[in-house]
Amino acid sequence: MKKILIANRGEIALRIMRSAKEMGIATVAVYSEADRTALHVQYADEAFCIGPAASNQSYLVGEKIIEACKRSGADAVHPGYGFLSENAAFARQVVAAGITFIGPTPEAMEIMGNKLSAKAAALKYDIPMVPGTEEAITDVEEAKQRAVEVGFPILIKAAAGGGGKGMRIVNNVEDFTEQMGLAVSEATSAFGDGSVFIERYVSSPRHIEIQVLGDTHGNIVHLFERECSIQRRHQKVVEEAPSSVLTPEIRERMGKCAVDVARSVNYVGAGTVEFILDENLDFFFLEMNTRLQVEHPVTEMITGLDLVKEQIKIARGASLTYKQADLKINGHAIELRVYAEDPENNFLPDIGTLATYKTPKGSGVRVDDGFEQGMDIPIYYDPMIAKLITFGATRAEAIDRMVRAIAEYEITGIQTTLSFGRFVMLHDAFRSGHFDTHFVGKYYKPGIDKSEDETEAMIAALVAINKLNNKGGSDLQPQSGSTNNWRQNRIKY
Repeated sequence: MKKILIANRGEIALRIMRSAKEMGIATVAVYSEADRTALHVQYADEAFCIGPAASNQSYLVGEKIIEACKRSGADAVHPGYGFLSENAAFARQVVAAGITFIGPTPEAMEIMGNKLSAKAAALKYDIPMVPGTEEAITDVEEAKQRAVEVGFPILIKAAAGGGGKGMRIVNNVEDFTEQMGLAVSEATSAFGDGSVFIERYVSSPRHIEIQVLGDTHGNIVHLFERECSIQRRHQKVVEEAPSSVLTPEIRERMGKCAVDVARSVNYVGAGTVEFILDENLDFFFLEMNTRLQVEHPVTEMITGLDLVKEQIKIARGASLTYKQADLKINGHAIELRVYAEDPENNFLPDIGTLATYKTPKGSGVRVDDGFEQGMDIPIYYDPMIAKLITFGATRAEAIDRMVRAIAEYEITGIQTTLSFGRFVMLHDAFRSGHFDTHFVGKYYKPGIDKSEDETEAMIAALVAINKLNNKGGSDLQPQSGSTNNWRQNRIKY
């Protein structure tokens, strides 16, 4: 493998290219017309335009990506995440063209890409499941009867779904028919597949996922867990590793289950097995993501492994060089997804120009991004600007370091999730570890950041006045030209 084409854009394309370069492998970028000046295009050894801005005319067109492979002589494709990363048909196209696909087999992608077939595969190894149906249900009356048997509240979920689409919580039998109709309609619109199934609704869930790696020689290991419970619209915003609530015994059992799920489809490459954890710390299988995850850096920080390099080595046919017993958790890592979104307006995406863009630095801080000052945030793609990751010897240190890094991260011109990240890091529920996927709904309200800032500013002013009264104020006189940097940092967001 001498040249890899990265079938993606933005920060993940850059992240993959950097690891490839360290391995002495040449890189090829593909880009839409909207990304002509993007950083991943500038960084790559070669770059090819594959179409207009719209992803369905560029990044989602497998034929154009394979043509770019042929033109560049790339002998492998890394799909990153999103776009075609979990598209079994694209993986088959790549392999049929004589090019290495850096990822699992198309067959594994197909099985795990559907929640019902994924459940069926996992059941071979007696993996714990949320009570519900094990097959798609189309008959409304039959579905209603099954829901009564499972017990309300229940969750109607799209079999081919993700990101909260095709999902409905039903609290009583009277609402079931309407909610099932809405779920089927949304699933059909979003995925072209209206199949739905039913699960008992876990009222206070935590979202825990296990990173796995499998090679072509039958070796599979897990790289411990990530906690991904801080979400908005069923999508993650804050992730950490390890979880603050798992005991060593639960971690070992979850890890074994994740490895068994991967083994059920002879999994090759990097993948993530997702679980739901209830208030009793009982866990249940949700699904498997057959790709690199957005939040993979927190696993890299606590294990010392480069997951992209591991993917490439596995695709080259190499065996894993370590066994499960060799892997240890070292420290704690937290990731904040810095989105171009307005937390004050229900996290709606924001677009504009990065008038100011300065990233934090220092010990234990990592920023994976794909932008620089003066660049525009395009409307056509996911609004994530960067991933801000901090590492510490303890969870408390990682949290405090994140607070510091957020304060140093300067972004103007658009709204971002930085202020929300600060709110999370300082909230008692997060710091104590007593939170679930309802964190945003329970604790975060529009304007809460501003009101807390005003309260903190008032307290600081009262402390200053008290010191002035006690000491005569001689040590409180500002130097010429000085400013209140604390307030400046807060209004940047």
